[in-house]
Amino acid sequence: MKKKILSLLLVLALMMSVVGCQKAEEKDVPSQKVETKAEEKPAEAPQEEEKSEEEPVADDYYPVTITTYNYNGEAIEETFEKAPEKVIAIYQSSLENMLALGLGDRIIYSAGLDVDVKAEWQDELAKIGTLADKAPDKEAVLDMEPDMIVSWSSYFGEKKLGDVDFWHERDIKTYIMQNSGIKRPNKLEYEYEDIMNLGIIFNKVDEAKALIDAMQSDIEAAQDYTKDKEKVKTVIMEVEKENQFRNYGGDSIGGNIAELAGADLVIPLNGSFGPEELIENDPDVIFTVYFDDTILEDESVKLITENPALQSLSAIKNGRVHAIMLSEVYASGVRTADGIKSIVSGLYPELAK
Repeated sequence: MKKKILSLLLVLALMMSVVGCQKAEEKDVPSQKVETKAEEKPAEAPQEEEKSEEEPVADDYYPVTITTYNYNGEAIEETFEKAPEKVIAIYQSSLENMLALGLGDRIIYSAGLDVDVKAEWQDELAKIGTLADKAPDKEAVLDMEPDMIVSWSSYFGEKKLGDVDFWHERDIKTYIMQNSGIKRPNKLEYEYEDIMNLGIIFNKVDEAKALIDAMQSDIEAAQDYTKDKEKVKTVIMEVEKENQFRNYGGDSIGGNIAELAGADLVIPLNGSFGPEELIENDPDVIFTVYFDDTILEDESVKLITENPALQSLSAIKNGRVHAIMLSEVYASGVRTADGIKSIVSGLYPELAK
C-alpha cells in the first residue's frame, strides 16, 4: 500500500513538472512576439523618408547672370552668386530704381540727386545710412567696401571711379544705366531693361515687372488715343543761356517717349540751337527742362514765355509751354512713368482730365 501511494505521488509530481514546463513555454511566447516586432521596426523606414521629403527645399534662385557695360559701352556678363548687400547708388535713377524695388536697406551710400525723392519712396529712403550731395571719389568708395556700385556711365570716367574692370578685380559688381551714355539713341526699352536687370540681380522680378507693365500700359493708351490723330508739333528743350537752347530730340529718352505718344519733334536730333530755328519750326507744344538749383520749375517756363524774341511762337500764345523734370527725360529709370504722364498730358490735355 505504501508503495502504491508512493508511486502515485511520483506520478503526480511528474505530471505537475510537465504542466509547469508547458506554462513556462507559454509565457515565453509573448516575449518572442515582442522581440519579433522590434526586429520588424525597420519596415517603417519609408514613412521617415516621406517626412524628409516634406522639409523646405533650399533656395536655388542664384546664381544669376545679367549683361552690363563698361565705360566704353562694351557688353560685360556679370554673375551674382547672391544678392548684393552693400550698394552705392549714385545719381537719381540709380537710387530711385533701387527704392522702387524695395531695396533701401541694401544701399549704404547715395548722392547726386537732381530733385527730391518722391513721397512714395520715402520709407525706403529712410533705410539708407547716408544721402549726400556729392558723389564719393575712388578712395572713399574703397573705404566703404561695397559689394556693388550702381550709377551712370559718367561716374566711371577716368577722373572719377575709373572703368569697371578696376572694381571687378576687387569682386565689386557694377551696373551702368544704359541711357546715361551707353546706348545711342536712347530708348524706352533700355529703361525697362535696367529695371528688370536690377530685379533679376536682387530676386525682385515680380516687382520689376509690375513697374514696367504700368509704363507700357500708359504708352499703349496714348498710342491708341492718337493713332488716327494728327501729330502734335513739339520741342523738348533746355535753356543753356540767353537765346541758346539744348534740344532733346528723338535720340533722347524724352524724345522717344514723345514720338511714341504721337508727337512730331520738329527739331529731330539732340544738340544746341538758337531762337531763329525755334521760330522757324513754330512748335504747338514746348517742354522746357528743369533740374536741381540751376533751373527751377517756374523759372524754366518764364525763360521761354518771357523771352521777347520768342513771342511769336504758337506754344506761347496758346499757353502750351510746360516744365518737365530732367529725371523724366534723361536716364529716367522709374521716373519714366512720370515722364510718360507729363508728356502725354502736355500733348493731349484732354487725357489728363
